[in-house]
Amino acid sequence: MSDERDGAGSASDGNVTDDSGDTGGQTAVVTRPVRPTGKRSRRGATGEDASEAVDLATGTKAAPTKNGAGTEKKTAKKSADGPSRNPFIFVWTFLKQVVAELRKVIWPNRKQMVNYTAVVLVFLAFMVALIGLVDLGLAKLVMLVFG
Repeated sequence: MSDERDGAGSASDGNVTDDSGDTGGQTAVVTRPVRPTGKRSRRGATGEDASEAVDLATGTKAAPTKNGAGTEKKTAKKSADGPSRNPFIFVWTFLKQVVAELRKVIWPNRKQMVNYTAVVLVFLAFMVALIGLVDLGLAKLVMLVFG
C-alpha cells in the first residue's frame, strides 16, 4: 500500500470479510493524497477527440490547434514608428502590478526579522575575521619571502 492511503484512512467501513473474499458488494474507495502534488490533473479521458478538449488553465473548452477546423491564418500587425503606449499609463500599470505582487509576499514577523538579522551579522563578522586573518597571513608571508 502507498503512504498516501495509509494516512488518509481505511477504505473499509468496519465490515469484516470472510475467508472467501466476499465484501458484500462493496468496493474499495480510492482516496486522493492529503497534500497537493503540484501536478495538474488531466481533464477528460484519453479517448476523447480534439473538439471536446478542455483548457487546463481556464477550464473552458479548448479550440483545436492542429488539423482541426477553425484555424485561420493570422497576419502580423504593422508596428508604428514609435511606442504607441502612453508612458504614464505604462508606469501606472507597472506600479499597480508591483503593489499586487507585494501583497502576495509573506512578510516575516518581528521575531523572525531579529533572528535573520542576527544570523546575517554573525556570518558577516565570521567572514570579515576569516578574510582579515588570511590577508594578514599572506602579508607576513610576502614580507618574509621578498624582505
